[in-house]
Amino acid sequence: MASVTSLVNPNSSPNKLGNSDDRPDSASSRLHLNHPTESETLQIWNQTSSDWRDALTVPQYLEEYAYLLTVPLARNNGITQWILVDNNQPATKRTVLASCETFLKRALFSDPDGKCEQVIAHGIASVYCEPGLRKRGYASRLLEELSKTLPNWRADAGAKCVASMLYSDIDPGFYQRLGWNPFPSYHLEFEPKVAPHGATHLYAEDLAALCEKDETIFRSSLSKPSTESQPRFAIVPDHDHLVWHHSKEEFGAQRLFGKTPLVKGAIAGPPGNRVWAIWAHRFYQHPESGSSANNTLYILRFVMENGAPAAEDVRAILQAAQTEAAEWGLGKVKLWSPSKALEDLIETLDVSFQGRTRVRESIPCLQWYGEGDGLPGSLDWVLNEKYAWC
Repeated sequence: MASVTSLVNPNSSPNKLGNSDDRPDSASSRLHLNHPTESETLQIWNQTSSDWRDALTVPQYLEEYAYLLTVPLARNNGITQWILVDNNQPATKRTVLASCETFLKRALFSDPDGKCEQVIAHGIASVYCEPGLRKRGYASRLLEELSKTLPNWRADAGAKCVASMLYSDIDPGFYQRLGWNPFPSYHLEFEPKVAPHGATHLYAEDLAALCEKDETIFRSSLSKPSTESQPRFAIVPDHDHLVWHHSKEEFGAQRLFGKTPLVKGAIAGPPGNRVWAIWAHRFYQHPESGSSANNTLYILRFVMENGAPAAEDVRAILQAAQTEAAEWGLGKVKLWSPSKALEDLIETLDVSFQGRTRVRESIPCLQWYGEGDGLPGSLDWVLNEKYAWC
């Protein structure tokens, strides 16, 4: 992995593309997967900045990207950067035809009878092809090669790989044709609103213990037979995932406001019947731009300790989230993939919301490598919440 200081150099020039006549066909045997050099990594970051830098300047985006390589989810080879290149080109002069990165993720798989095992999955992110190279099949070839490589990638992780996942911001049919099957992409959306709520704020130092408790509860639930007689799969909602989201939010907020969000969530209810939510702030536009309505407080994980919380405690958590969003000038609060029980309970509360199905934004897609022919069609991808997004 490249060092932070060596990569952040916004004055570096990206490698120039070769002539169109020199570009190989996407089906050519000359093409293969590789890992980028430091200069190629910087080239990719510069190219992607216009699409993914949110409210940051380009230099800030380059600094953020390098910083996020150092946080727990990414360090110790937790993240791998991939490029598709022409094997006939010298390493110092090759053209990056397409690129992406993958995150190693702890996951759980349970059969319909409740036999639960720890497995791994790879989260695919930042799939990119430079505009001048698009519509030539390079991104498809990158993903085709990746689907062959990932089942055995990071075999040293101590568990078998059963899947890879990505979140599509384009027509999910593109990924489906390559083997990544789309799953439901439903969320609840709440308006920011300052209101007394009675919930207790959560801070960074509170989260590790709550994540351990969450994982214990969830493992127990997967160790019971499925009520729908379906196999179940989930990314473990561990502390590393939350730290990754919070590292991103804190970096952005510090650059934009000179301060960082201290409140990471809220909790309510007595021990044994608690409800808690952990959230993160996302700044897509600078608040001073006059168009910050898309800035969002994402509820990364919503936990009901025993599955039957008091309605007033759920209300308190949601109102705490609305208040936090309002205080930071965010345009909305989003809760991904609420359980039916939770949504039914929210419908009884005096907290207004809208249910939305995403059609071209963050649509979860999964490719299965484990046992079972055609399993994704019958697989229950549980806890498909924002914490697992990358």
